[in-house]
Amino acid sequence: MKRTRKLRKELMDFSFLLPSLFVFVLIILLPLIEGVQFTFTDWDGISATKHFVGFHNYITVFHDRDLLVPIRNTAIFTVVTVILVNAVGLGLALLVNHEFRGINVVKSILFMPLVISLVLTSQMWMYVYNDFFSLIHLENPLVNKKLVMLGLCGMCVWKESGLAMMVYLAGLKGIPQDVEEAAIMDGASKWQRFRYVTIPFLAPAFTYCIPLWVGGGLRQFDYSAVATSGGPGDASTTMTYYIYKYLFPYNKVGYGQTVALIFLLVCIVISTTVTKKLRAREIDL
Repeated sequence: MKRTRKLRKELMDFSFLLPSLFVFVLIILLPLIEGVQFTFTDWDGISATKHFVGFHNYITVFHDRDLLVPIRNTAIFTVVTVILVNAVGLGLALLVNHEFRGINVVKSILFMPLVISLVLTSQMWMYVYNDFFSLIHLENPLVNKKLVMLGLCGMCVWKESGLAMMVYLAGLKGIPQDVEEAAIMDGASKWQRFRYVTIPFLAPAFTYCIPLWVGGGLRQFDYSAVATSGGPGDASTTMTYYIYKYLFPYNKVGYGQTVALIFLLVCIVISTTVTKKLRAREIDL
């Protein structure tokens, strides 16, 4: 009787997951399984016929020198945005971690860019780089092959630092006041308090923020698509934009899906590794 009741409760609890599970299977799992099948074909995405090519697409991926540029661009964007978004977000959190008149207005202004769409953000910064930069005699980075990725990074930092600020601010509010007071009484300087008190207590916030922007950087698509169309040349083509071009304009779904599948596995490995390292560091701290 007890087991029957427990089983009913577990089935009842599981029933609440069924709608989301159904959506997951329908929208993610089934397309993924079908996509894996496409990697063994030369399907163009339009015709009804698909020719089986075995592992030809996989072999081509590891011999495709054109992939080196998207890999480099994605790595640059990911590393720069992870560092800058978290650094700027933490800096802003430290600045607004004080009560004064109008603090909520300041927080709202700093958070506001996050609610703007990626497309609109790209359009706004295209104007800033093109028109405003010319007024102060600076080159538009979006037309310079060496600077274009940094220009896209600037868009991301402006838009997303507000979210990082809020996460770190929540972490700062959770630091026990008595720990801060004890550090001050022991004669710790501001830097020492930041290093030995603030940073350890912010470990959970780092565990959330860093993997979040690692994943965001790896799948960056919108800025390249809207602001530069992968240009000039292929100087801002990221992995996701490279995959998109093969899936749609080039109509090489078999090869594009192969690159997408391999890249998905790489993203999972990187994100999982980073998250595990940060969680382990939480325990050490």
